[in-house]
Amino acid sequence: MLFTPLMTLFVPTTPPDASFKELGHSWHVDIVDFVRHDAPKILVILLVSFVLQRIVAFFVNRMRRIADAYAGRSPRASQLRTVAAILRASCYGLIGFIALLQILPLFNIDLKPLLASAGVVGLGISFGAQSLFKDMLNGIFILIEDQFNVGDVVKLAGLTGTVEDLSLRATTLRDGDGTQYFIPNSQIATVSNLSREFSVASLSVSVDASADPDRVTALLREIAAEVRSEPAFKDVAIADADILGVDKINGREVIYPVNIRVKANQKDGILRALRRRILQRFDQEGIPLGMPTSTFVMQGPHDPTVAQPAPSVTEG
Repeated sequence: MLFTPLMTLFVPTTPPDASFKELGHSWHVDIVDFVRHDAPKILVILLVSFVLQRIVAFFVNRMRRIADAYAGRSPRASQLRTVAAILRASCYGLIGFIALLQILPLFNIDLKPLLASAGVVGLGISFGAQSLFKDMLNGIFILIEDQFNVGDVVKLAGLTGTVEDLSLRATTLRDGDGTQYFIPNSQIATVSNLSREFSVASLSVSVDASADPDRVTALLREIAAEVRSEPAFKDVAIADADILGVDKINGREVIYPVNIRVKANQKDGILRALRRRILQRFDQEGIPLGMPTSTFVMQGPHDPTVAQPAPSVTEG
């Protein structure tokens, strides 16, 4: 049979009428002694492991319930949920590994050669998995330093999106187009968190140079105050608009910056309202918007200041 040679590698060859005692001796195990002494130890180890896992599951589930209760009200909720998932996986793995180390010697398996081999294998793996260790180390620092949490809008590795998942290995982002990105934590060198404390809604208003600067500045302040008083934005803006007047002059175009401090990641709506209101009021007040100035330089084909292509050579 095909499996007979393989079975002889793991199962000692014994006569068909061999007793369990002889089979135990062939495995260097006393079956009677094993059942009397070692089997109860294994049951106790398994029972203790199960109880420890249930204790870990109890605390992890409690952490998740707390995170769900404070979801949307505390920035720590998503971080607590992430830590709970990592804690559960780590504790389960550690409990299983310790239980295995306790059970194997009961089968007369010497752990020293296994541990020595594991050390050599681990050394080889460490050279090939350096990026994995970097990912996990950076993931630990991200959690400890609370750089960002699930649900935050961030800029990572040149990408902007909402954090959907955070683990020791990688961070999952989803951008405004719905594209999902998986970013290894080792590639996260700089974090720009757009969901912390406040954001600044910035708008540059281009007005024609013929308009009176004082009149334009006063009108922009009036418009910003009207937008802030709207019910939809009453709790969004946390300070009055910062409008200082003329910032840049580009030919006939004059730039007036408008800055409003708002709650974190809530600037898009108020910016749209500002643009709409500015267009309406400027049209009513007869204030012309600015037009960018473009300069064109015309040069002849034989201008000596312009590099000419090298003549081509054709062989006849």
